[in-house]
Amino acid sequence: MKLHQLVIKDVVRRKRRIFYSALGVVVGTMTVVAILTMAAAGEARIYNQVDKYGANLTVVPAISNVDMKIGDLSLGILAVGENYISDDKLMKVRQITESKIRESTCASAKAEDTALSPKLYINTTVRGVSVTVVGIEPVEESRIKTWWKVHQGEYLTNANQAVVGAIAANSLKLNVGDAITLNKTDVVIAGILDETGSNDDYQIFVPITTLQKEFGKDSLISSVDIRVPCSACPVQYIVDDINQGITGVRAVSVKQIAESETGIMKRMERFMLALAGITLAVGSFGVASTMMSSVHQRIKDIGIMRAVGASRGQIITAFIYEAFIVGVLGGIIGYLAGTLLAYAIGPIIFAGATVTFLPQYLPLSFLLAITVSTIAAVYPAYSATKIKVADSFRSL
Repeated sequence: MKLHQLVIKDVVRRKRRIFYSALGVVVGTMTVVAILTMAAAGEARIYNQVDKYGANLTVVPAISNVDMKIGDLSLGILAVGENYISDDKLMKVRQITESKIRESTCASAKAEDTALSPKLYINTTVRGVSVTVVGIEPVEESRIKTWWKVHQGEYLTNANQAVVGAIAANSLKLNVGDAITLNKTDVVIAGILDETGSNDDYQIFVPITTLQKEFGKDSLISSVDIRVPCSACPVQYIVDDINQGITGVRAVSVKQIAESETGIMKRMERFMLALAGITLAVGSFGVASTMMSSVHQRIKDIGIMRAVGASRGQIITAFIYEAFIVGVLGGIIGYLAGTLLAYAIGPIIFAGATVTFLPQYLPLSFLLAITVSTIAAVYPAYSATKIKVADSFRSL
């Protein structure tokens, strides 16, 4: 009988002990796979939200915070800068954006396909409830937020109309055709949007010229959302040119925000993987302990192997084979358990995230489990080579 056949036969005979050996490896591997799977789902959710946001970059007023102090006594934080962007700066933003797109090497990009949507945010009261009213350019906003669907009624077609987010409409008891008062002017609810899962659900949208006129904000806007026509367009160059060429505004790439969020998540992922590594190390001690116990219980068998001519190398190989089987078993169970764990708790940790089956982590699971179990088997295997034929007779 060949050595590997002897090992397999012994494993089948002692399957419960082999399972206990694999259990520590399973827990560590399961933790690693679950963390990586959930991290992938969380990252996908962040970039999905970025795509859903629509805009590639946002331009806002350049406001900085100054810590007011007298000696060592802090008087609080003072916001310094303009709260609004003037129309003349909006024109400069458009010129820079379209100029950079024309200079880009993206063949499909056309400057006229750029969507540039100014917004004006006003906090006011509607039917006795505080609500945010957003002034928009209806056509440009619909080009950016392509996922908007009008659930009831129609989209904005004239200056005295409004569309309402789903939750705002429900909270304020608004229906299509109702009139609401903004400052001193009545506007009619033209439509109610489908729920989007974003801040849009809580807001009321009217043409920006209407909001500017009613609240004395002529030629002023709160922010500008820009969507470039292709993924290869030089968004970062546009951001840099706007920040350097226009005073009083700050351009931020939405991708930068996403990268900032994923950076925080990556650090948490590394921390959790470090904990998983500790779990694997503890699991390896479990494997080593079980195999050492196996060595003591198999003194007679090992002594007989030595008596019939088995070399120390063959005895070590037998234990390595056994460790390999433990690793394969631990890798399979650990991968399946980790994936199921990610499916169970992933949506809880990352609300709205969709956990998917990731087969690329199966080889990693095997590699980790086999490496840990093999390393754990080295000392027990070495100890087994020290057993002499006489020791097997004493164990009888």
